[in-house]
Amino acid sequence: MLDQEALDYHSRGRKGKIEIRSTKPTATQHDLTMAYTPGVAAPCLEIAANRDLAYEYTAKPNLVGVITNGSAVLGLGNIGPDAAKPVMEGKGVLFKKLADIDVFDLEIDQSDPDKFIAVVETLEPTFGGINLEDIKAPECFYIEEELRRRMNIPVFHDDQHGTAIITGAALLNALELIGKRIEDVRVVFCGAGAAGIGCARFYLQLGVQRENLTLVDVDGVVFKGRTANMNPILASLARETPLRTLAEAMKDADVFVGVSAPNVVTPEMVASMAPDPIIFALANPDPEITYPAAREARPDAIIATGRSDFPNQVNNVLCFPFIFRGALDVQAREINEAMKLAAVRALSELVKEDTPDEVLVAYGLKSLRFGREYLIPTPFDHRVLLAVAPAVAQAAIESGVARITELDLDAYRDRLAATQGISQETSRRIIRRAREVKTNRVVFPEARNETILRACHQIVLERIAQPVLVGFEKDIRERAGEVGISLDGVEIIDLPSSDWRTEFGEALFTARQRKGLLRNRALLMVERPVEFALMMLKTGRADSFVGGITRSYPEIIRPALEIIGIRPEMASVTGFYLIFYRDKTLFLADTTVNMNPPADVLADIAINTAHAARFFGQQPRVAFLSYSNFGSVRNPDVDRITRALKIVREREPDLMVDGEMQAHFAINAELRQQHYPFSELEGSANVLIFPNLHAANNAYRLLSELSEAEILGPILTGMDKPVCILSQESMVQDVVNMTALSVLEASEGVI
Repeated sequence: MLDQEALDYHSRGRKGKIEIRSTKPTATQHDLTMAYTPGVAAPCLEIAANRDLAYEYTAKPNLVGVITNGSAVLGLGNIGPDAAKPVMEGKGVLFKKLADIDVFDLEIDQSDPDKFIAVVETLEPTFGGINLEDIKAPECFYIEEELRRRMNIPVFHDDQHGTAIITGAALLNALELIGKRIEDVRVVFCGAGAAGIGCARFYLQLGVQRENLTLVDVDGVVFKGRTANMNPILASLARETPLRTLAEAMKDADVFVGVSAPNVVTPEMVASMAPDPIIFALANPDPEITYPAAREARPDAIIATGRSDFPNQVNNVLCFPFIFRGALDVQAREINEAMKLAAVRALSELVKEDTPDEVLVAYGLKSLRFGREYLIPTPFDHRVLLAVAPAVAQAAIESGVARITELDLDAYRDRLAATQGISQETSRRIIRRAREVKTNRVVFPEARNETILRACHQIVLERIAQPVLVGFEKDIRERAGEVGISLDGVEIIDLPSSDWRTEFGEALFTARQRKGLLRNRALLMVERPVEFALMMLKTGRADSFVGGITRSYPEIIRPALEIIGIRPEMASVTGFYLIFYRDKTLFLADTTVNMNPPADVLADIAINTAHAARFFGQQPRVAFLSYSNFGSVRNPDVDRITRALKIVREREPDLMVDGEMQAHFAINAELRQQHYPFSELEGSANVLIFPNLHAANNAYRLLSELSEAEILGPILTGMDKPVCILSQESMVQDVVNMTALSVLEASEGVI
């Protein structure tokens, strides 16, 4: 059944898994003139004068050749180049999906290593890098070494180095957990193919001593003097030893690395290992010993496999896309040891950071913390790109193999984030701007909430703001300890002992006494974290307020309106969401505040949200939405929208706005022009004003559930000071993003 499903997947529609698309417009004759003759002559002549300009005028800097002869495909063996093509296409899909790298897959019908090398060498003008794949040992070592020597672009045999880098990171972290030094541990490798040899060589670079490394293949231990099935590569790893079998080699060993075949390791072998053994059983799909059997034999073991259904999955997808991303972006001439070691360090350090909610949700987990069952990042953790690629790029520059010799790492991370979607790009841009702000005390009243604690830790690490937690200090610190969050760099205000309570109470009474607030009531109100935090903002002890993750929206906005209030020039506040969908950025309002706004408030909502669009660098194109189109239905509800449009045009004559109209006409400019050519709205609307809160709130929720839209918000506009009210569904990154936004508001003016 699974086989048929896979065959259908590869054959339905356009055959295979990849295609080529143009990155430049080709809609007009002029476009085609630029794309081909005579337009191509100019870049051709420039490159002829300076070959390095191919990186400027062609796709070379983002193009990798995935190349094989099909001699060692996955676990299928020597099935030939034609049969290897689905795997190579799959590799191309992963390059594109995870690192936005374009790929040509090349299957070369050549088993002679020297002839294979000659073919690949001639392809250097085409590619920014070469990923060798599924080539059998020992020829793969010779092929890679020769191509690295002859070519002036990165050549990387993933089968050798990918597993080595990932398990290298896992090894360093496992040794840290059990308190052993890498120089002291005895390591046994089972399997002498590309991955086994690659891992063994790399572990020596990491610090494993040659006399502590034992390699075992199908003929037993590789020892000095062995004559059966030896070659120069094996001989280079042979050592003087009386050990002859895998069982003998594993006795008292600290580390086992299996890249061989299923079920070659018995529970007895595992039981004979040293205390706290590290077991990397990586044969796929069935490991050298199953996870349950290894765990039962040695409960003290740290175990990794290649499987996704057990902890510590070793998957090369954590390595190759991101190493190439970093190498390509500085136009590296090779991928050297410094770059590989940088990748190891980046992977090993990443798991020690707080795990994002998106990763937890993807794997159905409530928490994931550095430990015996979390040694390396999970596959498809989006942070790996932002950690590994910059580390590799910087290492390439520092080791002298990069053509680009200067790199702004913060700006580079922002560019990488942009490849992960519009929302990521927007968030990184906001965060980067927030880092430049000098005054940035952000107060959080829900100090015991785990999401808030984790977000504050990340805010400190990313230098976004100075988080200030309000509550009972003892409880806050206990809760942080329970969830394993460091509060270094986080300020805590112990509410019961604060000297500000009386001052805040009196100030609140003075401000609200003619609104019916009694002094005793005011003094009691500031005993609550939300009101206390808002008074910090009111009196300048904080620059912005972020809260609402444990409370309903009205429970936060009511005291915020009473204490902070609305900007003098505003008649109301507005709540909106940013929706990022494909290449569109939409502002939906009012989604959180005004239930059934009259015409003047509806006009305020449109103007407020248009102002917010400009704050986010967008030119607002505002559409008032309705079930009616430009007067096709007449009733009081539609008339309310018409009056609001008139008010907006009077107050903001330069604002592009029109309505009332149905949503598809607002978004689809061509359709609107066809049916309503008189409309003053140009292009697709990006600010959508709904007639009431019911419609707006449900629209954003439907988009979030039924599409791949990404969402930022809710965002409040019109307050006198920066107040960000979170939704109760907010994840850590949402809190971080909203905090950065609040910092910008405090610095550049409230939205």
